Amino acid sequence: MKAKVIITLKNGVLDPQGKAIEGALTSLGFAGVNNVRQGKFIELDIAAENADEAHATVEAMCEKLLSNTVIENYRVEVE
Repeated sequence: MKAKVIITLKNGVLDPQGKAIEGALTSLGFAGVNNVRQGKFIELDIAAENADEAHATVEAMCEKLLSNTVIENYRVEVE
C-alpha cells in the first residue's frame, strides 16, 4: 500500500526557511505572498494487510523517526 506523510511545523514555531522562500518569491515579482511555511513530504510503500494496519505502522514511524513531534505536526494518508 502507498502511504503519504505530510509534516509541517507547529503554529508558533519559527520557520526561517519559509521566510527565505517568502523573500525570494517577493524578489522574483510574486506579489501578495505572505506567511510561507515549508514542510516535508514522504511517500512510502508499506506491506500491510489493510489500510488500518498500514496507517498504524506509518503513525509509529512518524512518532519514532520521521517527525519531531515536539515542533512538528504530521498527517498520514493511506491509499
